[in-house]
Amino acid sequence: MKLLRYGPAGQERTGMLDREGRVRDLSGHVDDLAGDAVSRDALDRLRGIDPESLPLVEEPERIGSCLSRVPNFFCIGLNYAKHAAETGTQPPKEPIIFSKASSALSGPFDPVIIPRGSEKTDWEVELGVVIGRETLYVSEADALDHVAGYCTINDVSERAFQIERGGQWIKGKSAPSFGPVGPWLVTADEIEDPQALRVTLDLNGERVQDETTGDMIFTVAQIISHMSQFMKLMPGDVIATGTPSGVGMGMKPQRFLKPGDVMEIEVEGLGRQRQEAVAAD
Repeated sequence: MKLLRYGPAGQERTGMLDREGRVRDLSGHVDDLAGDAVSRDALDRLRGIDPESLPLVEEPERIGSCLSRVPNFFCIGLNYAKHAAETGTQPPKEPIIFSKASSALSGPFDPVIIPRGSEKTDWEVELGVVIGRETLYVSEADALDHVAGYCTINDVSERAFQIERGGQWIKGKSAPSFGPVGPWLVTADEIEDPQALRVTLDLNGERVQDETTGDMIFTVAQIISHMSQFMKLMPGDVIATGTPSGVGMGMKPQRFLKPGDVMEIEVEGLGRQRQEAVAAD
């Protein structure tokens, strides 16, 4: 299944794509997509619905984040070998875990707002993983059984806030609009191998990131298992699993977003995003 949310910001309805890629109204069966509503049990119940039986949405207009809210917005740092190399960093021995503020959650086509005082706002296409059941002390062998689905994420980052201002990375990761998620939540049964997906990002029509998830240092299963040794993951938690090489910070000379720049982002099978960068008020 491919699930989504559509409509004006704050008034989104739930939807499902049919076989022809058209939006069908799912709101008669589920009010929202978040928390227990995206648990594996809840998704199993939705699988019995024939999309063709749902009302057709002729003009969905805006597509919102495929999750209305997230209990936790986790991220994994330096998780692609070539990205670690472009930053001049040794590959980590264990997954680097950090968080974005959940208020960074944004729609896949909404503007990315460059924060006040920012000079180094950067892009990061990432494979997103949505947790589908309580997960604690899970083995690598069983970890993927705890995944509800996958999505495209742009882990937008302000590098000066992240690196030059002290403290933890969360400061550079959490501005409003810094977490575009979607357009779809694609259920786990549709993704045969999360380590064989192409991830790309075009900036103003120029391909700057182009890799497969096979370059990930730690696989999705390894990440989930590792995290579950330290915390209980909950249904609706989202994990951005790292970005490949080609970020602005790694370029020579470095290159960062300015108002009017357009990012087009895609993870194979999970849908395409488009955001224009705008200045904060």
